[in-house]
Amino acid sequence: MSKITAAITGVSGYVPEYVLTNKELETLVETNDEWITSRTGIKERRILKGEGLGTSHIAVPAVRELLKKTNTKPEEIDLLICATTTPDMVFPATANLITAEIGAVNAFGYDLQAACSGFLYAVATGSKFIESGRYKKVVVVGADKMSSIIDYTDRATCIIFGDGGGAVMLEPNTEGYGVLDEVLKSDGTGAQFLHMKAGGSRKPATVDTVLAREHYAYQEGQQVFKFAVKGMADVSAEVMERNNLTGDDVAWLVPHQANKRIIEATANRMGLSNEKVMLNIHKYGNTTSGTIPLCLWEYESQLKKGDNIVLAAFGGGFTWGAIYLKWAYDPK
Repeated sequence: MSKITAAITGVSGYVPEYVLTNKELETLVETNDEWITSRTGIKERRILKGEGLGTSHIAVPAVRELLKKTNTKPEEIDLLICATTTPDMVFPATANLITAEIGAVNAFGYDLQAACSGFLYAVATGSKFIESGRYKKVVVVGADKMSSIIDYTDRATCIIFGDGGGAVMLEPNTEGYGVLDEVLKSDGTGAQFLHMKAGGSRKPATVDTVLAREHYAYQEGQQVFKFAVKGMADVSAEVMERNNLTGDDVAWLVPHQANKRIIEATANRMGLSNEKVMLNIHKYGNTTSGTIPLCLWEYESQLKKGDNIVLAAFGGGFTWGAIYLKWAYDPK
């Protein structure tokens, strides 16, 4: 019997309509377009506006598009994993809200939280369910409404993050396509450099925590940058080495879109030219769990069956990793 691998058979994405430009940010904090662009590569980001809208409202349109593209009925989905750092609520899981909204009555679902590495971890996890032979259709969502936890008076974070997300369908493959290897890492000693101070069980919400603005993402940019550059490059190089791949063998790097300089450092370490690197940070900023599926969605028409692709991410935790996969279909 041929080995079962988990192949991506479709990809979709969704970004909200509202565009927050660097120009508008100049009116909120002391910054300017040149400063933001030169340090991050970001020109604009999308923001989900509207009362009562959460991450599920980004995920649902993406999943609906995915089902349409893959000709899948909602009741055919076995499992839905939602990678997110900004769930609609602490509980129930955002995955449960998504499955209810789309009518995936036969699916079980749960959320996976690994900050910016969430989608990567979720694809690796979803793949194991497919490889077991028991599950045929697994939807992996990566989506975040980062604007809900960003302090727009904090220049260190408000210039970086945006809202958006995407989804992929994982299905069994016996021809050698799909997820072939992964290197996943975490190191909790990095928590001090990137976290949210209050709102968890250690420090529940109080009037004081709200007044102290402790329910927003806190980041020490230089420390995170230093770890991210090394971490993302190391695992990307390791997954290539393990699979005897050179820069010439890799068709695409799909990097987490946190900072253009981190992306360039990873590509250089892998021996890849800029033409092989997916990039949309200038349009969407850092959408946390949403960056990698949004890249796949935007570049889908350029992907060819058999392409060697490396997904790489680094995020709070610290968490980081790389996945090596072989693309399973030609542009439709």
